[in-house]
Amino acid sequence: MKNISSYLTARVTKIFSQSSQRWLAYSLLLIAYSGMLNSCNEKKAEEPQEEEKETTEVALSESQYKTVGIETGIVEDRNLNKVIKANGYTTVPPQNSAEVSTLIGGTVKDIYVLEGTFVNKGKVLATIQNLEVIGMQEDYQSAAANVEYLQLEYNRQKTLSDENVNPRKTFQEVKAKLAAERARAQAAKNKLDALHVNTKGTTSVVPIVSPISGFVGKINIAKGAFANTGVSLFEVTDNRQMHLDLNVYEKDLGSISIGQVIDFVLTNQSNKSIKGKIFGINKSFSNESKTVAVHAKIDPADAKGLIPGMYVSANINITNATVPALPKDAVVRNADKYFVFVQEENYTEEKHEHKEGEKEEVHEKEIHFKAIEVVPGTTDLGFTEIKFVDKIDSQAKIVTKGAFYLLSAMKGGGEHEH
Repeated sequence: MKNISSYLTARVTKIFSQSSQRWLAYSLLLIAYSGMLNSCNEKKAEEPQEEEKETTEVALSESQYKTVGIETGIVEDRNLNKVIKANGYTTVPPQNSAEVSTLIGGTVKDIYVLEGTFVNKGKVLATIQNLEVIGMQEDYQSAAANVEYLQLEYNRQKTLSDENVNPRKTFQEVKAKLAAERARAQAAKNKLDALHVNTKGTTSVVPIVSPISGFVGKINIAKGAFANTGVSLFEVTDNRQMHLDLNVYEKDLGSISIGQVIDFVLTNQSNKSIKGKIFGINKSFSNESKTVAVHAKIDPADAKGLIPGMYVSANINITNATVPALPKDAVVRNADKYFVFVQEENYTEEKHEHKEGEKEEVHEKEIHFKAIEVVPGTTDLGFTEIKFVDKIDSQAKIVTKGAFYLLSAMKGGGEHEH
């Protein structure tokens, strides 16, 4: 019995000793594994710091450059500071626009112009036919003939009156008749002149002439139709004296004065900036919006191609200060900073090493760009004021179109693989 007890005690002691060793081994393995995890985590934490190093350069192949449609330009000086914004439209002075009508009704016989045709003052646009015109000519010719006869009779009666041969009453009667016929002849002539009809001969055709030089606008008649008096038959506009009517709010009136220069762009056209100068300010409100019309003339050379009624966005320059500016599409935002891309002219191409016997590949030429940080200012008329954080060459080629694509390529790595 003692032998059995001794055996069991020795066995249990051995098993317990082995279990302690195993437990110690397991503990050591866990400590080692934890240390490896911590080491890996530290390395992973260090890796993003290396990746966080920002790249400021990007390269495009020539084919990519053409496909994207990259365009470059230089910094320009523009009036963008201290301005009053105003909207309006192009128009012409009242004396440069005409609606042509007729003083006598009639049937349209001929039309000699098309819409868009340039005509000089006095040009016949169309003709109408009215038989009453023949009666006007007859009235004039009859009155003119009576004037001729009464003039002879007047001269004769004056001589007899001066010699006391005839009573003076007879002379006075002839004198009164002559004055009446002269008035009748002149009235008939005035009617024919107003209709642009010749006093000689007889005709029923009345010409419709242009009162000003300009371009024919809308034509409101057709051949064979009846043209009524007081109804517009043609519109003629002379665009050579084009100007702007801008709507300025009451709060800005104190800053507006005659002679101030404006920059404006056509709302539905390109961003080409056109200059003008204020020459008149209305003294009453235009409508319920509490705006006052401000008139600005445009240089005739810049007015070419403009037509009345085109909407414009304008900046009225309160001062003549100029600032460096670029087209607004040239400035891109990355996080909380703003950049422009400058084309690098003297970039040294990286040489590619090839193993002995390996065929040399033909590499397409690359165009390199560098992101330059800027501080943007006022954005007006499609241009943005910029200040460079670091000074650059004034003639540097700056990307004005395609900057957003370059930013995307730069953020994606910007490296070109061969």
